[in-house]
Amino acid sequence: MQSTSQFVNIAGYKFVTFDDAAEKRGEFRALCAQLELKGTILLTPEGINLFLAGTRAAIDQFLVWLRSDGRFVDFHVKESTSAEQPFTKLLVKLKREIITMKMPLIKPEQGRAPFIEPKTLKRWLDCGHDDAGRPVVMIETRNAFEVDVGTFKNTIDYRISKFSEFPEVIAAHKNELEGKTLVTFCTGGIRCEKAAIHMQNIGFDSVYQLDGGILQYFEDVGGDHYDGECFVFDYRTALNPKLEPTATTQCFACRAVVTPREQLAPEYVPGKSCPHCCKAGAVPSDSAP
Repeated sequence: MQSTSQFVNIAGYKFVTFDDAAEKRGEFRALCAQLELKGTILLTPEGINLFLAGTRAAIDQFLVWLRSDGRFVDFHVKESTSAEQPFTKLLVKLKREIITMKMPLIKPEQGRAPFIEPKTLKRWLDCGHDDAGRPVVMIETRNAFEVDVGTFKNTIDYRISKFSEFPEVIAAHKNELEGKTLVTFCTGGIRCEKAAIHMQNIGFDSVYQLDGGILQYFEDVGGDHYDGECFVFDYRTALNPKLEPTATTQCFACRAVVTPREQLAPEYVPGKSCPHCCKAGAVPSDSAP
């Protein structure tokens, strides 16, 4: 019988000057191919971001190699396990930013915004205020389709379609957020780290980022104060607060998230169509690969 933890999945990032990313790309690609790792690695001048999966031995060997570079000696990853390989191929990409915000003055390497650990955030949310008595407001930094899979209760969601929209929309709502303690969050910490720095830069006086994002919150405290699941960018689509894959999936044709209830609709044909693309009038069910 195949082990239910055959594959180790890791996710991690670090903001650090990485001006030889292009030169290192071949080394990353060669080692991962040798170790039969699959997933995506983003190499940028501001650091790296990766999602990889493979055997325990292969993942450990990769991390030893990565951390042998002084810039990544403290590279932290979040781990989960799966019975299946969650990625179909290996991609090592060169990008301008780890996550596109189009705000070149934001340099997390030079200093993070204050962060809040999941256990402290849970205590604040239990109380309804922070340690100074200020009301706590959760601020989404993810795209709308991710939010629809699950989010913190009573969160502010500006329904952005891409992260580069966040600076403008948060500035437009600055006045209504005065006097509150704001906590930005995202899946794993990258977007909320940049978002919190930007908010500090434009004058928000009490803003934190959720350290490690939703996935770290799930790992440390579970699903308290959270509704639904957490969207992830691999075949699992969504994880529950126990970090287990759920029945939620994505439509191959239109990439919409399809809930278990929606999968019961006649329009849902795995790999071809779903209620979302049928409603939009774009049903490629006969021609989709």
